[in-house]
Amino acid sequence: MIHPTRTNLLLLKEKSRSVQNSTGILKARRQALIRELLETTAPFLTSRDTVRTTYGRAIRELAVSAGIEGENFLASIEAVAPNDLGVEVGEKSVMGLRYREVSMGESPVRELGERGYDERSTTPELEAALHHFEQVLASMVEIAAYESKLKRLATETVRVTRRIRVLEERVMPELARQVRTIAQFLGERERESSFRLKRFRECSRGKGSCP
Repeated sequence: MIHPTRTNLLLLKEKSRSVQNSTGILKARRQALIRELLETTAPFLTSRDTVRTTYGRAIRELAVSAGIEGENFLASIEAVAPNDLGVEVGEKSVMGLRYREVSMGESPVRELGERGYDERSTTPELEAALHHFEQVLASMVEIAAYESKLKRLATETVRVTRRIRVLEERVMPELARQVRTIAQFLGERERESSFRLKRFRECSRGKGSCP
């Protein structure tokens, strides 16, 4: 137990105020993290929905094209139409949190005539399928960037919440208990001193019995 003195009482009160300020700062940071998390979640979910829809279209168009042009023709198109994505992984920071972000030098979505073959020899279904697959690829890279950011934000939000809980449920109640204990002890000691002083004065004036 801390020695019950006025100095320690003042130190405990100052520490309690410091903990309260720290809790307020942590709560403000948590609010900012949650706000950033929500703002990032919306486009992340939109990107996932876009990928799901576009991928379904690409599969249907590819199946139609395979039925018309045949598997061998599609394999030959794959051989002459490679796409160098130039994927890069870099570091970014949001609210002091570092996370990895995937990016590409240029969009994987290409225009007609940019795939290295004569588009007049293919069907519209194949071109639509290739276009949709390239859109899916672009969206997947975007999702990868959002996912890394979301994980860092979620982890930090949980960490800050735990710190707030420890301060509010353990540290602050313990400080408050110590302040009450010391204040009660000092109050009792002051009352005893006041009573002794009163007895001394009465005794010195001959108004009371002296030990």
